[in-house]
Amino acid sequence: MSEADDSDSWRDEFASLADDTGIRYRGAAYGSAASAVVDGGEKEANAGESESVKDQVKEFVKATAEMAVELGKGCRDIARQSLGYDEVYIVRKFGECCDKVFGRLRFLNEYLPEDRDPVHAWSVIFFVFVLAVAALSVNTKHDTSAPLMKKVYLHPPNASLILLPDGRNLSYLEQGVPADRARFSIIAPHSFLSSRLAGIPGLKASLLEEFGVRLVTYDLPGFGESDPHPTRNLESSALDMSLLANAVGVNDKFWVVGHSGAAMFASMVNPYEPSMTKEERYGTWEKWTSRRKLMYFLARRFPRFLAYFYRRGFLSGKHGQIDKWLALSLGKRDIALIKETKFEELWQRNVEESIRQGNAKPFVEEAVLQVTNWGFSLADLKIQKKRRGNGILNWLKSLFSQVEEELTGFLGPIHIWQGMDDRVVPPAMTDFVHRILPETIVHKLPYEGHFTYFYFCDECHRQIFTTLFGTPQGPLSSTMEIDQSPIGGDTEDTEDIMLGNSATN
Repeated sequence: MSEADDSDSWRDEFASLADDTGIRYRGAAYGSAASAVVDGGEKEANAGESESVKDQVKEFVKATAEMAVELGKGCRDIARQSLGYDEVYIVRKFGECCDKVFGRLRFLNEYLPEDRDPVHAWSVIFFVFVLAVAALSVNTKHDTSAPLMKKVYLHPPNASLILLPDGRNLSYLEQGVPADRARFSIIAPHSFLSSRLAGIPGLKASLLEEFGVRLVTYDLPGFGESDPHPTRNLESSALDMSLLANAVGVNDKFWVVGHSGAAMFASMVNPYEPSMTKEERYGTWEKWTSRRKLMYFLARRFPRFLAYFYRRGFLSGKHGQIDKWLALSLGKRDIALIKETKFEELWQRNVEESIRQGNAKPFVEEAVLQVTNWGFSLADLKIQKKRRGNGILNWLKSLFSQVEEELTGFLGPIHIWQGMDDRVVPPAMTDFVHRILPETIVHKLPYEGHFTYFYFCDECHRQIFTTLFGTPQGPLSSTMEIDQSPIGGDTEDTEDIMLGNSATN
């Protein structure tokens, strides 16, 4: 009996040392062990059922937060130990200044809760401020994001066509007075990524009628509805214009109007012109974007790579802004103009017509023509006396004959309307042209950009026509004689925003 009591007291003492695991020993040792196993298994099962995934996540987050707090305290202790001594460089350098600043800002602590440590409170305020600024910046970027790009629409063919001697079709568009009543005729080639629909943007039919002007625009080879030329060059382009003039009944002299890239007919937009001075070349390249400079470099050295960029740009089947597609750097007034609805509508319709054929080759050819050797220089257009041949026979002819001296070069007037804030065709280019061709009439336009004077400006169009044609006299009557040259001489006219180089037929 005493042995049984000793055994029970030993078990009770062991249970107390084990911190009451829930196991109770009743009876013999083997029976108690079996009971312990059963009771412990049931408790684990109940605990597993009661503990859900939500509780596990909650405990994990709580543990993570506690670890972050301890990490922050550790970093704080390190900072205090590192910066809490006067011997530390940062303390010696900025300690006194920081004490003054914090001393002046200490009055802000009065607005904090009394039971909070100011350091902890200001840390929380700073953290919340950073999050608020980040959220506002994200919302701002979302609000100002660009709208979805509009897809290009292919319009049904509607151009007038002429059949050229080589079998190609050339599409064109006529505006203004009829051919038999036209006092003046203008032929306007378009610029890069444009078409016959551009013409002089915003030009009113009433102004053409008032001055008796017939305006003919056409698609360059491979653009719009014009068939591509297998071996296009400047000579073939000039021949196409001459054949068009004959086909539409322009049998006298006519004016040629060009804007931007269309002024290549005026031989003045090659940025690699070797006769430019260092200052003129710098002024030409200075304000161009890096992408535009790359496009010129590729056109001159590696033209095959241009097709890749064109297919990813305006040939992708989606519309984009003109300054993005053409890598243009524009002034404030130009940027404001291209955002107007009337400009955007014209630009999108013009691009849709320009890329109608979906072929990158004509655009590559156009880019290459602007930067390659044209086979002549700008100085060849300068008016000068024709040189006589050498030898005794020519010397004797000059002594005994009174032959009038012949002049060579371009004898007609050349006008350039130059926007002084034009960053696409900069003023430095016009200065170069005027230096080589002093007879060129340059109209400098303060505060005007690349588009602002030529696009949708009624008063500007009137000024241009008045300069070229003089006082408006209306269309011709059936008995009046056509006079295409009010200024005198052969007429081809150019604008470097540009009313381009006039050609004679």
